[in-house]
Amino acid sequence: MEKTDKNKVREFIRVDHAGERGAIKIYEGQLLALNTFINDDNLKKKIEEMKIHEKEHCDYFENEIKKRNIEPTKFLPLWDILGVALGFGTTILGKKAAMLCTASVEEVIDEHYSNQIKELKIDEKKLKEKIIKFREDELHHKNIAYEEGATKKGMYAILDKVIKTGSKIAINISEKI
Repeated sequence: MEKTDKNKVREFIRVDHAGERGAIKIYEGQLLALNTFINDDNLKKKIEEMKIHEKEHCDYFENEIKKRNIEPTKFLPLWDILGVALGFGTTILGKKAAMLCTASVEEVIDEHYSNQIKELKIDEKKLKEKIIKFREDELHHKNIAYEEGATKKGMYAILDKVIKTGSKIAINISEKI
């Protein structure tokens, strides 16, 4: 039986934990803006629902970190701050920017999870099944974001590139440190 490289598995769990926690922080930032400055109950409800999925994902990876004795990324405190700031900032810019934030992050995560799914072997069947399920949830979030007005037209194209670049940098750092 072909086995998955254990160092790769540790990196996957470390980075996925950081990413799911980051998604929660982005949604917390968006909800902070919606609870203080912006009045959009429909958007608030959608974000709260998506945050519930991210919490389920994060809890799974939190348990895997403990069970497998994996050191979380040392950058969690920084990612927490940046996640809240990104969520808050994009929501202050308006609904299109808030939803683009979700769409952009989820597009990066789709590619990220797809790569992990390809690398995981039968010895990590349960982890692979969870990542497949979580990827489906993330694609659903992306679709919601576009249904709710996410766009890459005009200046939003720049915001999309900034968010995607930041997400990819956070992934690369979190895998290793």
